[in-house]
Amino acid sequence: MEEELVQVLKDLSASPPPSARMTGLMKLGHGTALALESPEVVELHGVIAERMHGLLTHQDARPLRLHITIQNKVTGEAARALQAELAPQLQPFAFRFRGFGLYAWEDGLWREIRTIPFRG
Repeated sequence: MEEELVQVLKDLSASPPPSARMTGLMKLGHGTALALESPEVVELHGVIAERMHGLLTHQDARPLRLHITIQNKVTGEAARALQAELAPQLQPFAFRFRGFGLYAWEDGLWREIRTIPFRG
């Protein structure tokens, strides 16, 4: 499966880097994230899901909620405190993704397998 996924990502990386926008905070209950919007990434996710059909986990098949986790597995109180501190300081901004990062979850940690940059 890993080899097949790497090939899919290599195929898709021929396109230009997708644009995105950080729009604000996302509350995770026991954590905090930066909320992202990117129709281009949502489209890429759909292509990956289609090409990897039958190999996706339940979590992978759910609707995409793009975000960057900045705090996880803390008390609700700690999460709300960070959100209150960050909210007045955050300004939305635009950026482009540089590539795909392929990771495996092992023993409670993410292990990097490889990075595939966009080339378009």
